[in-house]
Amino acid sequence: MDFAFTEEQQEIFAAVKEFCDDVLKPRAREVDEAGEYPWDNVRQLGELDLMGIAIPEQYGGLGLGVLEWAVVGELLSAACTTTGAVYGAHMLAEYPILQFGTEEQKQKYLRPLATGEKIGAFGLTEPSAGSDAGNVQTRADRDGDEYILNGSKIFITNGGDAEIYVIIANVDPARGTRGLTAFILEKGMPGFEFGKNEEKMAYKSLSNRELIFNDCRVPAENILYKEKGGFRVAMETLAVGRIGMAIGAVGLAQAAYDAAVEYAMTRVQFGRHISEFQAIQFKLADMATDIECARLLSYQAAWRKDAGLDFEKQAAMAKVFASEACSRVCDQAVQIHGGYGYTKEYPVERYFREAKLFEIVEGTSEIQRLVIANRLLKEAKAK
Repeated sequence: MDFAFTEEQQEIFAAVKEFCDDVLKPRAREVDEAGEYPWDNVRQLGELDLMGIAIPEQYGGLGLGVLEWAVVGELLSAACTTTGAVYGAHMLAEYPILQFGTEEQKQKYLRPLATGEKIGAFGLTEPSAGSDAGNVQTRADRDGDEYILNGSKIFITNGGDAEIYVIIANVDPARGTRGLTAFILEKGMPGFEFGKNEEKMAYKSLSNRELIFNDCRVPAENILYKEKGGFRVAMETLAVGRIGMAIGAVGLAQAAYDAAVEYAMTRVQFGRHISEFQAIQFKLADMATDIECARLLSYQAAWRKDAGLDFEKQAAMAKVFASEACSRVCDQAVQIHGGYGYTKEYPVERYFREAKLFEIVEGTSEIQRLVIANRLLKEAKAK
């Protein structure tokens, strides 16, 4: 593995960093408190050609890799976690279409996603199918050249605001995961409606809506991969999503660390900057180490994906470590700020609340450990 980026890559990252510093970061608190989807930020990502960074040029993207996508996601999340989350969730619609779509599907749906003309979302989670992804109850019944969908999804990031959706439904519930099928849906299809937007402890401007299917007719040509092949689509998409969550956690942790360092170097107690006290220095050392380990795990998983190597175990490792490291870092950032850290005057209060999400979405920490353990035991038996 070599993470020495080329001059071209560094130029891209520098341009993104400038955009983050000049546009996203100054408005992050405003975006969070507005309670409205950050369309201005998202449209600017499209104008910068960032929404299709890992999509081939023939489909409107930049033709780069998952590693570059991950680095950009880290920068965005460090500046504005809401915008970073939109960026990550968008990829969950792009990736399965790129990986499993027909040429016609790629031209019709992937291209507008890659250019940022349209926003995407991925719908798997249901009231009875969270960690238990095989328990999807949304039905898809064949009717001639169409499928009729009935059911609902919950907690769908970008839900309601996105125009293109990849939805996992079940054509044969009795067969569990073997009946799952992936479909491409468009906002506005008859019978496709939106329910409540969840009120959360953080990410107030990030849509997490219920998707409702009431006799929603979807053309058979909108199946991704093949009928009853949806479990593979879902699992591969989630694996890529875990890289995105890991790198988002790294970005947020970096923002919290930077805020803690800045505060420690200016806050005076007992006649000295608190950065001069060993107790604070040890906290900063642990925080920086956590971030660097999380970053390298995340980069490794992305690199393996780009290299065509198995990356599921590494993605799970990156996700569980980075998410928990982010919580530790944000907790210590609040502690370093003392009483001020508990107020909205400083951003670490928001970072602390935002950090918890990374330990839950795209598979809880417990699920990640199951994935890792299963892979480790399979590898041990194969020796």
